[in-house]
Amino acid sequence: MQKEPVLLNLKSVPHLVGEGILKRAVSHFAGYSKVFVLVDENTERFCLPVFQDKLPDIHFAGLIRTKSGESNKNMQSLSDIYEQLTHFKAGRDSLLINLGGGVITDMGGFAAATFKRGMDFVNVPTTLLGQVDAAIGSKTGVDFKEYKNQVGLFADAKAVIVDIDFLNTLDKRQLRSGFAEMLKYAFIMDVPLWEIMGNRPFDMLDSDLYRMVVRCVSDKIFIVEKDLRESGMRKLLNFGHTVGHALETFFLKADRPVTHGEAVAAGMICATRISARWPDFDCRSPEFIYEMIDRNFSRLVFSEENLPEIMRLMQQDKKTKAGKLHFTLLKKIGNAMQDVVVPEEKVEESLRFYLRN
Repeated sequence: MQKEPVLLNLKSVPHLVGEGILKRAVSHFAGYSKVFVLVDENTERFCLPVFQDKLPDIHFAGLIRTKSGESNKNMQSLSDIYEQLTHFKAGRDSLLINLGGGVITDMGGFAAATFKRGMDFVNVPTTLLGQVDAAIGSKTGVDFKEYKNQVGLFADAKAVIVDIDFLNTLDKRQLRSGFAEMLKYAFIMDVPLWEIMGNRPFDMLDSDLYRMVVRCVSDKIFIVEKDLRESGMRKLLNFGHTVGHALETFFLKADRPVTHGEAVAAGMICATRISARWPDFDCRSPEFIYEMIDRNFSRLVFSEENLPEIMRLMQQDKKTKAGKLHFTLLKKIGNAMQDVVVPEEKVEESLRFYLRN
C-alpha cells in the first residue's frame, strides 16, 4: 500500500504524518532568532542523529538535556530546563523542539509555554505512544510528588511532526507501549481500526502500522477539535487510564516501573470488566478485548494486599470528583460513554478479576 504523507490540522496547528516527513517540515523551524532542542539521553543518542541527518541545515543554539522516564517528569527537571534556557539566553523569539516521547513533549511544551511567559515549540514525537497520543492535543505538564500530570496547562505547539522513521529507533517494549493507546482508539470509537488489527498480535501488524498511525492521529484530532479542554467528549480518551495511572504510579513508587502502555492495558481490562457488568450496556463480548490485550501485554504482578494503596492513588486522579471515581466505559466495541461514576467496590472487583483471570 502506498504511504502518502498526510497533513491534518487541529485548529491552526498543522500535524504532518509520514515516512521521512521531517524533510518537508523545514519551514516550521525557520524565522526564529535561536532554535533549541530538548532531548533525554536516549533521544540524544538515537534520535538526534536522525533529525540532523534529515535537516542538516538546522543550527541549534543549544541542546537542552533532561533525564528520561516518568520518574524525571517533575518540578526539578522543569527547573533544570529553565536554567539551561536561561544559560543559552533563550527568548520569546526562540523555538524549542521537543524531540522524544510523551515525557519530553509534555514537559517541554510546559517549559516553553511558561518560560518568559511563552516561547514557541514544535513537537517531534519519536515514540509510537507520542505519535498517536501524547504529542497531540495541547496538553502539557509535569507530575507533582507521586501524582501524574498534576501541574500543567493547555498550550498549542506550532506544529506536530510525526515522522514514522523514528519508530526504527525503538525497542519492542516501547513500540508495544504505544500500541496500547492504538487499541484504545479501536475500542472507544474506531471499528475499522479494530478490523485492520484483525485480532493479530502487534508483531504481525508491521505492514499496516503506517495507516493505523494515521487513523489514530485522525481520531485524536477529531475528538480534541470538539472538546479541547476535556469538558465532555475528550474524556472518552481516558478509557483504561483511571486504573492505569494509579498502577503506573504504584509500580513507580515500588521501584518496579512499567510503561504507560502496560499500565493502560491493565486499566482497559478493568474498565472492560466493569462495562460488561454495567446495566443497559451491550458489552457482551469482553473476552475479545481481554484476549487481544493479553496477546500483547503480560499481566502486571501485584496482590490483593496492594489494592488499598492503588485505590488511594486513584482518588488523586484528575478524573475523580468529590471523592467519586469517574470512568470511561464501553457500551460495545467502538461505542464508549465518558464520565460514568463507578462505585469503589466495582473498581476493586475489576482489579481482583484482573489478578485472577
